[in-house]
Amino acid sequence: MAPPDPRRPFKRPAFSDQQKRRDISLQRQAQNRRDAQHQARCLALTTMSLQNDSAATPDPQYEHSDPDFEIEPEAAVKDRDFDVREAASLRGREARRWFAKQLMLPEWMIDVPDRLNSDWYVCARPAGKRCFVVSSNGVTVSRLRNGGLLHRFPSALPNGARSNNSNRSGQSYCILDCIFHEADQTYYVIDMVCWAGMSMFRTLVVYNCDQEGLKAAYTGPVSYLKDGLLFYNKHAHYESGNTPLVLVWKDENCSQYVLDTDSKGHIPDQQQVVLELLDDGRLATLDDPPVIFGCLDSDFIQKTGSQTGELLRFSINEGALYFKDGQLERADLNYLGKPNRARAFADSYSKVMFQYAARHSPLRIEHLLASIESSNHQETSTDADMLG
Repeated sequence: MAPPDPRRPFKRPAFSDQQKRRDISLQRQAQNRRDAQHQARCLALTTMSLQNDSAATPDPQYEHSDPDFEIEPEAAVKDRDFDVREAASLRGREARRWFAKQLMLPEWMIDVPDRLNSDWYVCARPAGKRCFVVSSNGVTVSRLRNGGLLHRFPSALPNGARSNNSNRSGQSYCILDCIFHEADQTYYVIDMVCWAGMSMFRTLVVYNCDQEGLKAAYTGPVSYLKDGLLFYNKHAHYESGNTPLVLVWKDENCSQYVLDTDSKGHIPDQQQVVLELLDDGRLATLDDPPVIFGCLDSDFIQKTGSQTGELLRFSINEGALYFKDGQLERADLNYLGKPNRARAFADSYSKVMFQYAARHSPLRIEHLLASIESSNHQETSTDADMLG
């Protein structure tokens, strides 16, 4: 296949509105700045007040799926909208479910962002357990995305140990968004939610997403096992939940698991998806607003004993996702059953689309480099026109 012409903007056929949602997210962040300090304080209190439960085990059906999206501690409980002031007093399942929504979760990259070379950072993503590390009240606690306790230990973080408490305010605390890399027992800091002036743990090397930076993140040596690349929009700030302003991308050269595998490490013949059953029979993704993949009739719901809010597992028939103007129009699904009770959330639309593209038309590193090259050429041409 001939290489893309760098004089023309690089575009792949679209089957998403990810760029549109990126633009909307940036506008919303600029217009509606939340009280981040109050949110962070409540998160710290909730982290410390949760019961010292053990970490959850993954869904055996998808033991090697992406940890940011697959692992939850127990069956789903009914959603409630809690004010952050109420969240610190929650206990048990409600507390863990609230906690699970506080991490900023990347969407999967299913199209190349505009201005990738100028508006984005890139870094190699460590394989491991996504978690919060919170220091407060003389102790440091790490908790998984589902709220399950990972480690409790003293640290030199603000208010992170009794020994370094004496000269610090009781209100001092620190919240780090990390990945715990088990092979070398290291927490890699991927973002900082709240900080009180100390320096600790190992941070990831982050590059500007120009050609040199992308190549360095993709092929450069690191001290951990890579699990794809993370892309951060330079104009975004930290917010909880799924966001198109942070993206994850992977291929076989930088990740062991590009396609979902089962507990035995085997790739299913057909792509599988977990969706939530809504009260009108529609099958929805995790997203807000959700993307609808189909609808079940009342007879089928009764026959399978399914209830509103339950998660159901389906396979997608080969090539059976149909799009119109970049939007999912319909899907040809086969019911497989209910997922393991450890699952609490449906798949996100971007994850389903990334897996679908990986099987049929992968977004390759060459596409990312071609997009950067075309942007560079456009900028050079614009500068030449202004000078000429």
